[in-house]
Amino acid sequence: MVKNLKIVAIVQARMSSQRLLGKVMKKISRKPLIELLLMRLSRAENIDEIILATSSNNENKILIDHVTKLGFKYYVGSEDDVLGRYYEASLISKADVVVRVTGDCPLICPSLVDQTINVFINSDSKYLCNIDPPTFPNGLDVEVFSKELLEEANKFAKSSFDREHVTPYMKKKFSNPDNNLTYSEDLSSLRWTVDTKRDLKVVRNVFEYFEPDIFFSWLDVLKIHKTFPNLFKENLGTERNIGSHI
Repeated sequence: MVKNLKIVAIVQARMSSQRLLGKVMKKISRKPLIELLLMRLSRAENIDEIILATSSNNENKILIDHVTKLGFKYYVGSEDDVLGRYYEASLISKADVVVRVTGDCPLICPSLVDQTINVFINSDSKYLCNIDPPTFPNGLDVEVFSKELLEEANKFAKSSFDREHVTPYMKKKFSNPDNNLTYSEDLSSLRWTVDTKRDLKVVRNVFEYFEPDIFFSWLDVLKIHKTFPNLFKENLGTERNIGSHI
């Protein structure tokens, strides 16, 4: 616990993703994608608790059952009101600070998550991210915000877009360079997320390269990206953020 604050990572995930149905349970190195994501995220030293926020659709039962077996908590809420899901999950977990991670990022890096949290804790802002504008590869997205700002957003964000995508209201209030963690090089064109079959192939290539280790860092992935570019050729040129938020 940092400075007596409970920091909770809330991971949004569901089975009904539009472009790759059931992607969060697709196997990568013989493990479901969501398992790799949660196990890697659990290495973040600044996170006190991780909770899955999914929807009440029956198809998510297989996801809930697997996450429960791994020892993680979950919250079931609205299919489309993802902001509402986050707010309710934050209340259940009694979070002071929320870390937002989406379920299509199995290469999420705990050291980068910790770095983002540290910058947030040592700032005066209620919101901080590494995506506005992005300089890290797509798939390493982290957003950190206070419970007070989440409560405010849940109360005042009205549009379906704002409710589905969780943080637009927050960004409108706090979008400035001081609230964005950047890398020394613009790597935003690199695509390490999973939204399509081509993305899944790339991420499988990465995990197979490091097998049986699943706790390699994002900088390790960057090294093999530069050394073995053919491992990443499958989804070259795919637009960033083409997918719906899950």
